[in-house]
Amino acid sequence: MKPASSSIISSTVIFSPGRPRAADAFTLGGVAVTFCVSPRARRLRLRVDPRTRTVLLTVPRRVSTRRAMAWAAGHRDWVEAALAAIPAATPIGPGAKVPLHGRLHSVDWSPGRPRRIEVADGRLVAGGPIEGLEARVLRWLKARAQALLEAETRAVADRAGVAIARVGVGDPVSRWGSCSAGGTIRYSWRLVMAPDFVRQATVAHEVAHLVHMNHSPEFHALVELLLGRDPKPARAWLRREGAALHRIGKAE
Repeated sequence: MKPASSSIISSTVIFSPGRPRAADAFTLGGVAVTFCVSPRARRLRLRVDPRTRTVLLTVPRRVSTRRAMAWAAGHRDWVEAALAAIPAATPIGPGAKVPLHGRLHSVDWSPGRPRRIEVADGRLVAGGPIEGLEARVLRWLKARAQALLEAETRAVADRAGVAIARVGVGDPVSRWGSCSAGGTIRYSWRLVMAPDFVRQATVAHEVAHLVHMNHSPEFHALVELLLGRDPKPARAWLRREGAALHRIGKAE
């Protein structure tokens, strides 16, 4: 790749030209790039997060800002290509395709219907005013995720012989589930849009953490035992398709 000239980096730099700080940022061809200074990093590394469209530049502690910016400038084409490959955001409106349990459902809206959301023949049937339709569908998806994940989590916990303090859902971008030592398990509500085998593997993973707070061979063996099958296909699906779930219900 032919190095680009330094002029592609915006002159609007919000930090001094010395060592970069973790919160420093600059623009590369109109795209904001955030520094991530790592004491463990041995080389410069650019990464585009497909969930948030953010561009992160990992910088070893001893590398200067000037050198990091120049190196990033030589990779502008890669950054632009990576951003272009991210699925477009999918706002939820009439006719929109929304995945539910891994199957696409069309939003079938009519103002004369009740506001509640119902599932029928591959459709999410909705009514009420068009204003707030997306918010109503999202609330319905989150409530469905909460009910389903809570029931499944408690059922798997019973098989594992562990107690669950609380099950909740949120919208994190960095993980699909989390487990505390106190027995609280939280999930991304977006798992309700994934195929059932993906959601079920995530539940087994988090419940297994109540027995093994690590990723030891014993932990992975327990996940497979609780799930009743190999969880690797579910992890592969999330790596391949998970970013697109984060684009549902979001406008550019």
